[in-house]
Amino acid sequence: MRNRSLLVITTLAVSSALSLTACGSRASTSSSGNSSSSAAGATTVTIGVDAPLTGSLSALGLGIKNSVDLAINTANKTNEVPGVTFKIEALDDKKSPQQGQQNATQLVGDNSVVGVVGPLNSGVAVSMQQIFNNANLVEVSPANTNPTLTQGPNWQTGTKVRPFASYFRTATTDAIQGPFAAQFAFSTLGKKKVFLVDNKLTYGVGLVSTFKDEFTKLGGTVVGQDHVTSGANDFSSTVTAIKNSGADFVYFGGEYPDSGPLTKQLKAAGDKIPLIGGDGMYDPTYIKLAQGAAEGDYATSVGAPVETLDSAKKFIADYAAGGYSDPYAAYGGYSYDSAWSIIEAVKAVAAANSGKLPADPRKAIETAMAQVSFSGVTGTVSFDQYGDATNKQLTVYGVKGGQWTTVKTGTFSG
Repeated sequence: MRNRSLLVITTLAVSSALSLTACGSRASTSSSGNSSSSAAGATTVTIGVDAPLTGSLSALGLGIKNSVDLAINTANKTNEVPGVTFKIEALDDKKSPQQGQQNATQLVGDNSVVGVVGPLNSGVAVSMQQIFNNANLVEVSPANTNPTLTQGPNWQTGTKVRPFASYFRTATTDAIQGPFAAQFAFSTLGKKKVFLVDNKLTYGVGLVSTFKDEFTKLGGTVVGQDHVTSGANDFSSTVTAIKNSGADFVYFGGEYPDSGPLTKQLKAAGDKIPLIGGDGMYDPTYIKLAQGAAEGDYATSVGAPVETLDSAKKFIADYAAGGYSDPYAAYGGYSYDSAWSIIEAVKAVAAANSGKLPADPRKAIETAMAQVSFSGVTGTVSFDQYGDATNKQLTVYGVKGGQWTTVKTGTFSG
């Protein structure tokens, strides 16, 4: 979940074309009924966003919201779906499952909403999936990585059952991310003894579990394990346990607000071993919170670095030209692609209905999503039978010289 440097675009024509209203549509009012018609005669529909827009993870949430806004602006500007105008409705879940559930209910209750991008956190997604599914409202997450969301609770035993037909994601899963990190730690770094730490939440626990399975399979040893409370400030007992364990690295499941202070306190206690984590750790804020102690730490994240992709050049330029005050962060490209997949499904439904959306298009859009395939910011965007992204790439980043640098991009070979 992360930030990127932005290119500066000075072309006035591009800037003015992308600087639309905050709603990202030609119609600025929200509809509480079925798809409404704008003054120009176009049907206006809403793409919802659910993400942490305030609080400790807002750097990621705002990048998600802005990238969806850019996709909507682009679709309206190019008349991507003739006769349809898109707008955005962004809600703050504050990384809270309870708030996410309330947001899901609110979005379902607005009949103009034809799809939702989000959430950021897997634990929040758990609280929302049933609500969206009951309403046949498509939900596409750019960041959720817990495998149970798409493959059910018994996926690790080989029994994969898709729980919710309305749920999709453009990010790959921890079924790949954890083992990918384990192979990197064991084979590339030569680390053999790990101390595992998670934040007791859905994402962190799941990520540590998949890492542990692969690491021990490779011949590595788990010399200790602990759980921390997300949002805590004092990790001294965990630090002591790590020091006494003889571990040659720590693997952390959780986000940067906790892992940053943990690595700072660990290094301050004299244990200079690296801390490795997942995509929830990959953000410049991690380095800032570590206060100089993050050097030599690593994190994996979904996909290839957006800045290295030819497919992302226009997105990067358009985002800069859009005048957004916050970076697109780690999930910007995936958020744009999530929104665009909804736009593609809307386009398919309209095309199959004489160029118009039906009065209640949600079920048709849910069905159309399974067939969506297009060249997006992050590469080819499509979904498998579980609603998972077919793009399985991951990248290892390391802290060097006080900033994240790309170490390795690839896929897990199990």
